[in-house]
Amino acid sequence: MPEILIRNASHVLTMDDARRELGGADLRLKDGQIVEIGAGLRSDGEVVEAAGCVVTPGLVNTHHHLYQTLTRAVPGGQDALLFGWLQTLYPIWSRFGPEEMFTSAQVGMAELMLSGCTLTSDHLYLYPNGATLDDTIHAAHEIGMRFHPTRGAMSIGESDGGLPPDSLVEREEDILKDAARVVDAFHDAGEGSMCRVGIAPCSPFSVSRELMRDAAFLAREQGVMLHTHLAENDEDIAYSLEKFGCRPGQYAEDLGWTGDDVWHAHCVKLDGQEIDLFARTKTGVAHCPCSNCRLGSGIAPVRAMRDAGVPVGLGVDGSASNDAGNLVLEARQAMLLQRVARGADAMSAREALEIATRGGAEVLGRSDCGQIAVGKRADIAIWDARGIESAGSWDPAALLLAGPVQVRHLFIEGRQTVRDGRVTTIDLPRVIERQNAMAKVLAG
Repeated sequence: MPEILIRNASHVLTMDDARRELGGADLRLKDGQIVEIGAGLRSDGEVVEAAGCVVTPGLVNTHHHLYQTLTRAVPGGQDALLFGWLQTLYPIWSRFGPEEMFTSAQVGMAELMLSGCTLTSDHLYLYPNGATLDDTIHAAHEIGMRFHPTRGAMSIGESDGGLPPDSLVEREEDILKDAARVVDAFHDAGEGSMCRVGIAPCSPFSVSRELMRDAAFLAREQGVMLHTHLAENDEDIAYSLEKFGCRPGQYAEDLGWTGDDVWHAHCVKLDGQEIDLFARTKTGVAHCPCSNCRLGSGIAPVRAMRDAGVPVGLGVDGSASNDAGNLVLEARQAMLLQRVARGADAMSAREALEIATRGGAEVLGRSDCGQIAVGKRADIAIWDARGIESAGSWDPAALLLAGPVQVRHLFIEGRQTVRDGRVTTIDLPRVIERQNAMAKVLAG
């Protein structure tokens, strides 16, 4: 891989252990790593000028449903709460196949990359018409995204009292068998890995207690992480109390779903005891502020979680419940919601950006990502602070208050995947055209 010199950055927000902020700094990237940081560096490789720019670690997305980029702004689900929203969309999703999964994943990843994201997880929990997790993994490989896909699943259909239609659920023995298959085929636990696989039953209301327990056993046997939805809204809490006789946090603990190898999406309705449990066990949370607003779920207690020591990252969530996949805007929304809930000093722009970078990397178990330091992976976002969004700003490094919402350049593992605001690795206009044609067919 060719050496890259990022030269004369106006501001570098390192998110390293000392949280250093550097002015007039250079970064030298080689073999997928950051190998030198300083001023006046030299290189025989390509030089990328960063004068007037803010440089950050690549942002990390800890929760997504990439396939949902094909079902944005569906009329029947635009104003529905979570359960009604799902019931509107399940019949549409049941018509997807491998091509829809591949194309929607590439659209979602391209959108993330343009917003500064270099590492994304994905929670794929339905596999109609021959679709597999492999479809999204191949999409990530082609576009050059660092990827943490999770093998999701639903096993309790409508006929058994569950929410999803029977056509979208699987037998639990088949779920576990395929989860083991994709881990064996694609999971790379090594430093700088471009693909790590997790195991992720969809939610407590779409799988059995036995599958949750068996998935935890399998994940620990194979050395991979666990992921699911938890405590997303009031309906979620009511379901847990009625069906399990306890709150979601207790249910998770009883089934082995706490620990530093577990992260839960949403957690809007965690109470104080559950926050203490997550802090004590280092169980991670994927905070999805825009989706929580869109579905009227509430404001997650992120300030309380952070203060207690719960690992927190950001997630854009599925595009059908957010309608956008811009991670830097997600970070701004996280900051604003905590201020609405707790006051203007509840969360600074820098803290929200830290959650979007280092915080997300820590949730996903990636100590090699999420910060700019020698020896870390060369996942770098370069933001042009000379545009109208930053005009008049006294602090260009406060990106979430006054800054661009699209990157100028992006590097993943030292490879330039966005150059001058354009994705370099795929023919994005053609992919968008294909996606729009698919959406038209699905809409009838």
